[in-house]
Amino acid sequence: MRVSREQVAINRQAILKAASRLFRERGYDAVTVADVMNAAGLTHGGFYGYFKSKDELIEQTLAHVFAEGEGGASDLARYAASYLSPEHRDNVADGCPMAALGAETVRQTPEARAAMASGIERQIARFSAGMKTANAATARQAAIGGWAAMVGAVVLARLCDDPMLSDEILTATRAWIVEHEAAKRG
Repeated sequence: MRVSREQVAINRQAILKAASRLFRERGYDAVTVADVMNAAGLTHGGFYGYFKSKDELIEQTLAHVFAEGEGGASDLARYAASYLSPEHRDNVADGCPMAALGAETVRQTPEARAAMASGIERQIARFSAGMKTANAATARQAAIGGWAAMVGAVVLARLCDDPMLSDEILTATRAWIVEHEAAKRG
């Protein structure tokens, strides 16, 4: 039985959504194609009608998740308020793909790394555009520093099995970003 183009598009989105959650939750190597297709409510045999390989699925999933995340707050301090929260830290499956998959993506295909790098660049550009400074180079530097601090803080907070230290890392980084932003404004 043939599937309509509309249904193919719907199924593809379901696969990408399922892969996005599973990869962030478990990592690339711990997730099989069968896991993804099952989570999407589709049969394993149909996978190759949508993707050539698991590597292509990883690349397309990264592109998909970054496209979904676009349009968020461009104000770094405002974004940090939700990003550096216990809720975000604790929700790996729906959280930031950079914090969840960055270290693993280094060992993926050039295409997957390019998709991650593109997501990083778009995030930096968004934060740079939201900076209240006339100097584009200073805005970009602050955006890179702030974004790196946020991603690093979430990674460190997730690594800690001491809840107090984990919370302290989030709180201290959030405060540092707010102070840094206030100092730039004068």
